[in-house]
Amino acid sequence: MRKEKTMIGRIKPLSLFRFLVVVTAGVLMISCGPKAQQPLSQLDTPEHHTFTGIRLLNQEKFVDAGREFELALRLDPGYAKAHVGIGLVKAYQNDFTGGLDSLKQAEKHTRSDPEKVFVRVGFIRVNTLSHSACLRIGVECKPDDAWLKYSKDAFDQAVLIDPKAAAAHYFMGEAYLTALDLDQAGRMFSRVLDLNGEYVKEADGRWKLVQKIQRAMPGTLTGKKIALVERVTRADVAALFLEELKIDVLYLRRTPKSFDTAFKDPEKAKSTTVGRTSAADIGSHPLRADIEAMIRIGMRGLEVYPDGNFRPDERVDRATYAMMIEDILIKISGDNALATRFIGSPSPFPDLRADLPYFNAVMVVTSRGLMEARDMTSGAFSPLEPVGGADALLVIRKMREELRY
Repeated sequence: MRKEKTMIGRIKPLSLFRFLVVVTAGVLMISCGPKAQQPLSQLDTPEHHTFTGIRLLNQEKFVDAGREFELALRLDPGYAKAHVGIGLVKAYQNDFTGGLDSLKQAEKHTRSDPEKVFVRVGFIRVNTLSHSACLRIGVECKPDDAWLKYSKDAFDQAVLIDPKAAAAHYFMGEAYLTALDLDQAGRMFSRVLDLNGEYVKEADGRWKLVQKIQRAMPGTLTGKKIALVERVTRADVAALFLEELKIDVLYLRRTPKSFDTAFKDPEKAKSTTVGRTSAADIGSHPLRADIEAMIRIGMRGLEVYPDGNFRPDERVDRATYAMMIEDILIKISGDNALATRFIGSPSPFPDLRADLPYFNAVMVVTSRGLMEARDMTSGAFSPLEPVGGADALLVIRKMREELRY
C-alpha cells in the first residue's frame, strides 16, 4: 500500500513536468511564427499602408508601393489586401509567377466578401499584365487566350459575390482591351458608368477611347495596337502610314508622274542619295523595315535628322503630325500651292501664331476637317501636345474617305 502511494507521488510530478514541457514548446513555436508589429501611431494601420501602397502603385512608384505593403503585413501578417498589393508590385516588375503566388497567399487570409472580391480583381490584373507585353508594337505573341479565360473566371467569381463590384468590371474591361476585344471592353466600361461607383472617371475615359478606336476602324493588328498608345512615336507613325494608309501603294497610284531629262553629274547624283535609305539609330528597332521604307519615300516631319539619326522613340506632337498630313496631300494632289495657301491669313486659334512654321499645315488639315481644335471650349489647337494613337488613326481614316482610297 505504501509502495503504491509512493509510485503515485512520483507520477504526479512527472506528468506535471511533461505538461510544462509541452506548453513551453507550444509557446516557442508560436513565438517563432510571424509577429504582428505594434502600431506607432493612429495611421500606422494595415488599411492605411495598403491604401497608400495602391496610390503609389497607380503612380508607378513600385518600390515605394512595395514598402507600404510590407509595412501593412508587419502590422497584420494575414491582411489579404496587402498580399494582393505585393502580388501587383511583382507583376508590374514582370515577376508574374511571384505575383500569382502572393495572390494565392491572399486567398488563404480573406476574412470578408470585400476582401474576396479584392483578391479576385487582383487575379484579373496580374493575368492582364502578363499579356500586356504583346501589345508592344513589333512584338508578336503566340496565340494564347488562357490568361483571358483565367481573368474571366476570376471576374465571374467576383460578381457572384458582389454583382455591383465596379473594380471587377473596370479591370475586366482592361483585360478585354488588352485582348483587343473592343466590343466586350466597351460593355465593361459602360457597366462601370451605370454602377456610378468606383472607377467612374477612369471608365469614362476608356469608354470614350474604345468609341474613338471603333470609329477609326483600324484594319491591321499594328493599327489596333497603336490605337491604344497614349503618345505615338515617330516609329509608330511610320508603321501606321505603311500599314493603315498603305502610303507606298497610294503614292505609286496617285502621285503625278514627272520626268526630269536634264543632265546630271553621276558623281553628284550618287552623293545626294547616300545615307537616305536608313538611319544610324534604328539597327535593332523592331520597326526598322517600316522606318526605312518611310525614309526612302521621304516625308516632311519623318526625315532623318542632320546627325544621321531617326530618333524612332521621339514623341510626335500635333503640329508635326499636321505637317506630315499636309505633305501627303501635296504629293498626292500635285498641288504645290497647298504649302503656302494660308500664309498671311489670320489665325483662328488663340494658341497658334500665323508666323509659325507649321501654321499653314495646321490650317490645311483643319480646313479639311482632318484635325480639329483640341479644346472646343477655348478653341485652342494645342500644337505641341502629343498625338494619341486613336487620334492618329482617325485622321488617317478621314483622309482615306476624302481620297476615296
